[in-house]
Amino acid sequence: MRRRDAREREKALEKAKILTEALPWIHKHNGQTVVVKYGGAAMEDAELMQQVVADLELLKLMGMRVVLVHGGGKAINKLLESLSLPAVFKDGLRVTDDATMEAVQMVLVGKVNQQLVWALNEYGNNAVGLSGADGKTFKCKQVDPELGRVGTITKVNTHLIESILDDGYVPVIATVGSGPDGFYNINADVAASQVAQALGAETLIYLTDVDGFYREFGDDDSLIANMTKAEAHELLEGGTLATGMIPKIRSIVEALDSGVRDVRILNGTFPHSLLLEIFTDAGIGTMFTQGDE
Repeated sequence: MRRRDAREREKALEKAKILTEALPWIHKHNGQTVVVKYGGAAMEDAELMQQVVADLELLKLMGMRVVLVHGGGKAINKLLESLSLPAVFKDGLRVTDDATMEAVQMVLVGKVNQQLVWALNEYGNNAVGLSGADGKTFKCKQVDPELGRVGTITKVNTHLIESILDDGYVPVIATVGSGPDGFYNINADVAASQVAQALGAETLIYLTDVDGFYREFGDDDSLIANMTKAEAHELLEGGTLATGMIPKIRSIVEALDSGVRDVRILNGTFPHSLLLEIFTDAGIGTMFTQGDE
């Protein structure tokens, strides 16, 4: 016969309250498509990665159609260093010559993608890995000759992604695209935005290693909880953004302009930030909205 002391009953009651608070959010998001971009320090720590993967699995079990788009910049830098190749950036984008492109493919497609697929599949037969080159999912062209093999997506072919979703799997997409002359390195923030737009996703989430968007980076009091599409446009056009933030904020604005309902920036190093953001009233990061809610 089960017996619990007062402390155990209090813990059980707290869990019940949490589930009750989550119920309307579970109902709201059931059946919706959510694109999650995963990168930064949260991907480097094995324990944190397991927590993120567990959260993604829970979203799937709660009826959400989850698409995972990932980068792997830190891992690419490590491989480049071991090969005595420089890591060079311009306007927030990695300058990618042919040798660097090979390293990008090795890390994103051969290593990071398969690690994430393996981790998700430890919870069951749940994930399928692919790159933007598979099924010509990301058709690309060169951004700028000075950047080398950095591509801009001209079309997202959603057929393969939707087939995987319809079969009950989580597509795990490495951000390598294809063009008429070979492979291209795609900025992961931009790729996630393009995928969300093409799928008509309700929500796009950027899992990073910061708590959200800061008006003044380094000033904790300047963290912004909510920002409308109009405010994001003003921010992008104001010329005050740090170079590295420009691709992310531009991709957020483009997603909102295309009809994605909301975009979130979350700290993936904070335990279960995905669940706290989606299934609690207060949330935990920065949410960009259409501004009509």
